[in-house]
Amino acid sequence: MDLLVVGGGPAGLATALHAARAGLEVTVWEQRAGTVDKACGEGLMPGAVAALAALGVHPPGHELRGVRYVAGPRRADADFRAGPGRGVRRTALHAALREVVLAAGVRVEQRTVRRVGQDGTGVVVDGIRAGHLVAADGLHSPIRRALGLHRSRRARRRHGLRRHYALTPWSDRVEVHWARDAEAYVTPVADGLVGVAMLTAGRGTYDDHLAAFPELRERLAGAGTAGPVRGAGPLRQGASARTAGRVLLVGDAAGYVDALTGEGIALALAQASAAVRAVVSGDLAAYEREWRRLTRRYRWLTHALLAATRVPPVRAALVPAAQRLPRLFSATVDALARPAGT
Repeated sequence: MDLLVVGGGPAGLATALHAARAGLEVTVWEQRAGTVDKACGEGLMPGAVAALAALGVHPPGHELRGVRYVAGPRRADADFRAGPGRGVRRTALHAALREVVLAAGVRVEQRTVRRVGQDGTGVVVDGIRAGHLVAADGLHSPIRRALGLHRSRRARRRHGLRRHYALTPWSDRVEVHWARDAEAYVTPVADGLVGVAMLTAGRGTYDDHLAAFPELRERLAGAGTAGPVRGAGPLRQGASARTAGRVLLVGDAAGYVDALTGEGIALALAQASAAVRAVVSGDLAAYEREWRRLTRRYRWLTHALLAATRVPPVRAALVPAAQRLPRLFSATVDALARPAGT
C-alpha cells in the first residue's frame, strides 16, 4: 500500500481520508474496537467545524456562540466572529469521521503494532510493507518512542478529567471556570447533555477538583451523570522531530503542550492534510516546516498562558483583565477560532 496510518482517532482518520482523496492506497490500523472515546473538552472551534465540513464530515452536536471566562462572580464573554463552533461528543465525532472514511473505501482494521522497520523504499510494520507510515497513535505514542523521537519534558504534569451530566445546557458558550489550581471547561454537547472537563496539576478525584468551583458544583447538583469519569495525561509531550525516514507523526503523537486553548482537533486536521501533501510530493522535510508553521500560534500562546497562570496573582487577575479589556479578549478568542496556521 502507499500509506499505512496507525491510530484511528480523528487525526488518523482525517489523514486516511485526505490520502484516499489524493489517490493513495491507504489502510488504518487501530488497536481499539468500535467507537473510541477520549477525555477531552469536546468543543470544536469554528476553524475545526469548517475543516470537518470540507471533508464532508458533519457530526451532530450543540452550536457554540463563543467563550465565557468565569471566576466567582466575574464574567467575560467573547463571540466567535468566523461563525459558530460546535460542542460534539467525542464518540459522535469519531463515528462521523469513521463513516466518511469507510465510504471512501479505506480499510480500517483492528490491529496492534509491535515492530516498525524501514529502508530506502518503504516501511515494514509487523511484516506488512507500505510506502510511508503516519503515526497518529496518540499522546503517549509508542511509535514516537520506538523511533527515538520522544523528548522528555520537565514541566508541571497537568492532567485532564471529564464527566458528562444529563441536564439541559444553560449556555451556548464554552464556559472556562478559573480556580486557584485548576480550570473547568463546560461544553454543551447535546440538548440534554453537558460535558465538564477539569485541567489541573493537582492530585485528587474528579469531585475533589469540582469542589474548587462551588457555583458550578451547585449548578450540577442533582443532575445525573452520564458515563464514567475519563482521564488523560500528562498532557505535555515532546518530540524532537515530526519525521524519521519515511515515518511522519500527526496529531498528539507529534507533540502536545496543553488543552488550555481548545485547538487540538483543528491542529490535528491541519496536520493530517499537510502530512498527505508531503507524502504525495515526496518531500517529507516540508512536513516538518509546515508543522511548525501550523502550530506556532498554539505553541506560543499556550506556553505563555501556562507560564503566566502559574503565578497566583496573575491567574487571579486573568478574568478581571478580560472584563476590563473586552476587545483584547475578543481578539484573542477570534485568533484561536481561526483555522490553524492562519
